[in-house]
Amino acid sequence: MAAIPRKKILEKFRKMIAGGVPIVGGGAGTGLSAKAEEAGGIDLIIIYNSGRYRMAGRGSAAGLLAYGNANEIVKEMAYEVLPVVKKTPVLAGVNGTDPFVIMPLLLTELKTMGFSGVQNFPTIGLFDGQMRQSFEETGMGFGLEVDMIAAAHELDLLTTPYVFNPDEARAMTKAGADIIVAHMGVTTGGSIGATSAKSLDDCVTEIDAIAEAARVVRKDIILLCHGGPISMPDDARYILERCKGLQGFYGASSMERLPAEAAIARQTADFKAVTLERRTQKWEPVLGKSDAQTKRQSGTKTDAKKKKG
Repeated sequence: MAAIPRKKILEKFRKMIAGGVPIVGGGAGTGLSAKAEEAGGIDLIIIYNSGRYRMAGRGSAAGLLAYGNANEIVKEMAYEVLPVVKKTPVLAGVNGTDPFVIMPLLLTELKTMGFSGVQNFPTIGLFDGQMRQSFEETGMGFGLEVDMIAAAHELDLLTTPYVFNPDEARAMTKAGADIIVAHMGVTTGGSIGATSAKSLDDCVTEIDAIAEAARVVRKDIILLCHGGPISMPDDARYILERCKGLQGFYGASSMERLPAEAAIARQTADFKAVTLERRTQKWEPVLGKSDAQTKRQSGTKTDAKKKKG
């Protein structure tokens, strides 16, 4: 499919917001996930390298480590996802800190392939402490992700960056981000989800601070939430009811991994619950034509020997 113009996407989203309808985006690690999400009425589909890992049974955090080239993986996945999506904008997760990429060329290629926008993933924002300091001090900091979003904005791609604090929210909004996604950490739940996370009420406080910082820069910025304990529809409802000016939700693991885990396990259990009918009659082998003929011939020879004797 061809890239959908940024202006058209934003016009739709402004109408949704005016009508009180939340914007919902979701990650797709497979073509089937993308088709199912579109059938459910999703507003944005995002291809991340982490989608390949989580749908292969690994944790989404694998997308942050050196198990594969993140930008190349997204381009590979595009050939599986883009052809089966008919009307929904598809965004590419871009590793903005990759030192071996010519960013304007990559972004132009993604737009030509049919991507309507980008998001910053893998992101340095998920690292903290000494590791984060090391990245920042060695030229692989969050600022490169801000630069990537600014370059994508110049190409008129839709930009929906992840941010983790008010400072990052301000920087991304100044760079021209259309949608700020307040990231609350790796999604919890399921067999490979994180087990430690902040509470939903902690998320409300953090999201409000991020929203306030972004709207000081530009009042019309769209704000969505993602991750951490916000893993199910009721969690998203809880946050949306309590956060000021929050306009939707981004799901990745919560949109494809968790539903797949539950549905496949339930379907398998249902099949295992099927019982075999007990057979009361004695089992006898069913002879084929050649077997029956062999038996008759054997019987005839035996009878002939008896007569001769």
